[in-house]
Amino acid sequence: MHIGQVAARTELSLRTIRHYDEVGLVRPSARSQGGFRLYTEADVARLMVIRRMKPLGFTLEEMGELLAITDRLDDTGTAASLGAAEREHLLARLRRFEQAAHERCEALRTQLGRAEEFAADLRQRAGQLVADSAREV
Repeated sequence: MHIGQVAARTELSLRTIRHYDEVGLVRPSARSQGGFRLYTEADVARLMVIRRMKPLGFTLEEMGELLAITDRLDDTGTAASLGAAEREHLLARLRRFEQAAHERCEALRTQLGRAEEFAADLRQRAGQLVADSAREV
């Protein structure tokens, strides 16, 4: 896939995808003869991981760390050669990311609740002001 197709599928901008390439998070799997970036389904999957981490406030470094962990665990050649201790270490790191994501989701839910309360207060106040104005006329 060309970068435009990937951008449409991931809902990321071309600039963002290029940035992730520049910082080494997602490199295109190939280049066309004309030098255009070409991406695979696996590349799109990596971009989706990053897209999901971004609103939770994970840094680029943390994103890279998680991708490195999952790469090692998912690669059948590497996974088969991992010792039990190393595999457990990677799984523990993965579980820490899962816990951090859960905690950040909870924090966002709290923030969203407060934002919704604020919007409801504004809606109620505006409605009351409109009602008060109508009575004065």
